[in-house]
Amino acid sequence: MNENPAPKPASPCELTAAFLLLRLFIGLRTLLAGIEKFESGGTYSFANYYKNMGRMAQGITSASFMPLWMTRTFAHSIGYVLIVLGLALLLGLKTRATFVLVGLTYVGLSFGLMAVQDSEGVAWLATYVGLIVGALCLVRHNRFALWSDSND
Repeated sequence: MNENPAPKPASPCELTAAFLLLRLFIGLRTLLAGIEKFESGGTYSFANYYKNMGRMAQGITSASFMPLWMTRTFAHSIGYVLIVLGLALLLGLKTRATFVLVGLTYVGLSFGLMAVQDSEGVAWLATYVGLIVGALCLVRHNRFALWSDSND
């Protein structure tokens, strides 16, 4: 005879709270990852952004098989993409689609880190991708959104 009772399933309120916490965390992390690309020496500017991203593109090209035109195109757009997607998550704009786009963005970033053999960076991004997968499993519990997905 089994003395351990079956675990009680999570209530809808708990699942909504879990999803909201994931959405807020990933949204903030994505937004701040984009904003930090504009920083250099404690100041934020577009000049800093293009200098930082130019160095990043050059570094990836010199340490991998990827051509400069490809790394520069990705690097010069990634900060803006992260800011827009982070804001969209925080506001709850088409959350399911936004999570998919954030996940694909992190997979793209992981590809660049894999190409330069940065295992630690890949591991961090894999953690975020895992959190995004969890959020996508809970997205039907999205109750606090400005523009819901049609399937919610």
